[in-house]
Amino acid sequence: MSEGRKTKFITTGRNKEWTQGAVNPPVQRASSIIFDSVAAKNHATINRANKTLFYGRRGTNTHFAFQEAMTDIEGGAGCALYPCGTAAIANAILSFVSTGDHILMVDTCYEPTRDFCEIIMKKMGIETTYYDPLIGAEIESLIRPNTKILFTESPGSITMEVQDIPTLSRIAHAHDIIVILDNTWGAGVNFSPFEHGVDISVQAATKYIVGHSDVMLGTAVANEKCWDQLREQSYLMGQCVSPDDAYLGLRGIRTLDVRLKQHAESSLKIARWLAERPEVDHVRHPALETCPGHTYFQRDFTGGNGLFSFVLKTSHPRATTALLDNMQHFSMGYSWGGFESLILANEPKSFDALRTVAHPNFTGTLIRIHIGFEDIDDLIADLEAGFQRYQEVLDSLPA
Repeated sequence: MSEGRKTKFITTGRNKEWTQGAVNPPVQRASSIIFDSVAAKNHATINRANKTLFYGRRGTNTHFAFQEAMTDIEGGAGCALYPCGTAAIANAILSFVSTGDHILMVDTCYEPTRDFCEIIMKKMGIETTYYDPLIGAEIESLIRPNTKILFTESPGSITMEVQDIPTLSRIAHAHDIIVILDNTWGAGVNFSPFEHGVDISVQAATKYIVGHSDVMLGTAVANEKCWDQLREQSYLMGQCVSPDDAYLGLRGIRTLDVRLKQHAESSLKIARWLAERPEVDHVRHPALETCPGHTYFQRDFTGGNGLFSFVLKTSHPRATTALLDNMQHFSMGYSWGGFESLILANEPKSFDALRTVAHPNFTGTLIRIHIGFEDIDDLIADLEAGFQRYQEVLDSLPA
């Protein structure tokens, strides 16, 4: 009997062998695994890649439970674990490229992903071409005989463009190109990667999977075609995480569905409020028509979350500073996905170093916010006070 979505979040990763009678699997810490006999050691050696206790770097029952849960949620063949999202991205790419290869990378990728391509990949003799997130079927014109990977992130980092993943995947696969998706925004819940043609779904589990801003953790779930190679290459590169962090990732999964729904409900209400503000040029929330690629969001996603951006009508650093300083409920900080609300600003000129082809078509300051679990009225009051400080600075400027 198939389980409903809500039920899956509760039952997955709770194999009795791992839980040992408890509701949650205990945190099992180990480096050496002790075998009772030569036969037991040989059995573990042969099955070391298949959730069998062999050596600490291969994982313990705590890791196996979390890996099973991530695989079930995203729908792949297996899940590799990493100490952070950037490590997951780097290892997913490294597992499938060699010197002389070519990568197609979405121009709106996470900044460390771009840095990895520009520094590490370039040093290895691997070339990267950046493509516009809304390129669609025209991606075919950028494919070369040596293109091995198409790496996408949807929605895009900071500017939130939603991509046509099925079209990109279909064209990539026609050329035997592996499709890797940074699925952190979709959290493996609101976007089903393998149903849309993705081969490897990468997440910074630091964000919504853990959900409490207290763990660094990365995951990469792969399909049957890519799983063995991803698993073994990552193992050879020494990738592993502590069982304590794996436990916290698994615990986060239990409430992931309800947390995302609350994030989404609150963020959409605030996004609509922002859209009516006189200081705001437009709001880049995937659920709103003003967000680039909104139609793909409607077609391919089953829900949203708390992260989106909005663009002010003007760009004035001193006014922006006045807006951000002295917030009562929004904190300034990197990352997102926790229970708390966050806010950061990007002046238009900052995108010069972050974009190659998809340069912003706006001139005002972009504000990225993550909506947490505070009362909506408190968050709106905080933003309203910030806008008042912002306007006071603008009004003080010489005419």
